[in-house]
Amino acid sequence: MSAEIVNLRQFRKKQARSEKEAQAEQNRISFGRTKAEKQLTRSLNEKADKAHRDGRLETDDDGA
Repeated sequence: MSAEIVNLRQFRKKQARSEKEAQAEQNRISFGRTKAEKQLTRSLNEKADKAHRDGRLETDDDGA
């Protein structure tokens, strides 16, 4: 019965590298958009907001 010998220093470094890579992947998903993509999203949101505001019915402000 023999177990695999593991160098703990190397194991910790390998684990830290994999955690950093996972964080980097999250950041690429969250922040990795081009300027054109950001502008497109902003303009689509503004267009939807304007369409929503234009479709509202006028209401009385006196509450009666």
